[in-house]
Amino acid sequence: MPTEILMPALSPTMEEGTLAKWLVKEGDTVSSGDLLAEIETDKATMEFEAVDEGVVGKILIAEGTEGVKVNTPIAVLLEEGESADDIGETGGAKDRDADSHAAPHPEQATAPAKGYGDDGAAAQQGKGDDAAPAAPAARSGDGERVFASPLARRIAADKGLDLSQIKGSGPNGRIVKADVESAKPGQKPAAAETVKAPAAQADKAPVAAPAAPGAQAEQIRKMYADREFEEVKLDGMRRTIAARLTEAKQTIPHFYLRRDIKLDALLKFRSQLNKQLEGRGVKLSVNDFIIKASALALQAVPDANAVWAGDRVLKLKPSDVAVAVAIEGGLFTPVLRDAESRSLSSLSAQMKDLAKRARDKKLAPHEYQGGSFAISNLGMFGIDNFDAVINPPHGAILAVGAGVKKPVVNDAGEIEVATVMSVTLSVDHRVIDGALGAELLKQIADALENPMVMLA
Repeated sequence: MPTEILMPALSPTMEEGTLAKWLVKEGDTVSSGDLLAEIETDKATMEFEAVDEGVVGKILIAEGTEGVKVNTPIAVLLEEGESADDIGETGGAKDRDADSHAAPHPEQATAPAKGYGDDGAAAQQGKGDDAAPAAPAARSGDGERVFASPLARRIAADKGLDLSQIKGSGPNGRIVKADVESAKPGQKPAAAETVKAPAAQADKAPVAAPAAPGAQAEQIRKMYADREFEEVKLDGMRRTIAARLTEAKQTIPHFYLRRDIKLDALLKFRSQLNKQLEGRGVKLSVNDFIIKASALALQAVPDANAVWAGDRVLKLKPSDVAVAVAIEGGLFTPVLRDAESRSLSSLSAQMKDLAKRARDKKLAPHEYQGGSFAISNLGMFGIDNFDAVINPPHGAILAVGAGVKKPVVNDAGEIEVATVMSVTLSVDHRVIDGALGAELLKQIADALENPMVMLA
């Protein structure tokens, strides 16, 4: 029976995406693991692999289509012996029930096409003892539906396997060919951690509903009806940035800590290191030192190495530091994991790699999700100081300005010229209190003003 290929959720937050490019065409034979298409999420362009084998019978969504919802059928895969004639007008099997034409439920969308019995296999009517073995039950012992591809069901039937005892690795836990091939008779499913959606908080203050975007756009467009303008359509990334920044400013109680940091010792130390590392092709930036100083500060003040998790705070052990990277039309925050234990040259090399792939939109979700702390550096643009918006669920973000020569009073009470960098720490007051945030910023400043400690 024809099997629908569904729009995948390529990240935990993905709700829709753009089907950027098909890598197969109708009539192509594919196997599990073959690349089918390139999908643009709100953050990156990712490759989508097949989980079943068969022939691409029909492509339902043309490449370049935007706003394709997760779990929407995008193509139909045919099994051996099937042809395009077996595909109905809506893309599924011709004999599927009328109610199957409704929009797929996230769980139901991974079920095989209808036309099979309750056990998912064609009914073996009027056949004798030589009939093919009965297909495994499509429901577990507690009555829950078991979802598997038609090919997986056939292999399971041949091997005498109980599908309810097999843990699926396909979309939404669907059992695929590889799962049944590696399973053994009587195998118990691996324990899986069930994550339940948090219940709505009854005491949460109601938020006034804003005007519909279309109506708001029309009102503003009328204001400028007599002026020449260009209308720029929002892509997925811009919409996501707008939503997350609105959420951050409306729901996170920000407070700000500001401090000047003298950079002369760091600039001298950096110059010496870069001369010694020149033969290895390594050139450290001031930003590399800021990343390292922040990572060490999070270890020195472990209570500040935390994130807000709705009804609790999660305290992290490693220092996973995110760094804002400006790209065309948006912003990425790739995360450098375990930064406290990494060398400066290692951090520098990884940061260059992540920044390059961020600009090419080639980062995988795990490379830009997570972390407890972020850095946004606009100093290279000549910005003296600014306030950054916290990227939820992070506990804080450090806004870094330019290093500027200024007159300062030294320890001897004399006026001298020093290179001074202004920084602002934006803090989530639900996670970090004022004194704790001040101690974190002090640790960062001490490390940057005494850079040798970062090598200890």
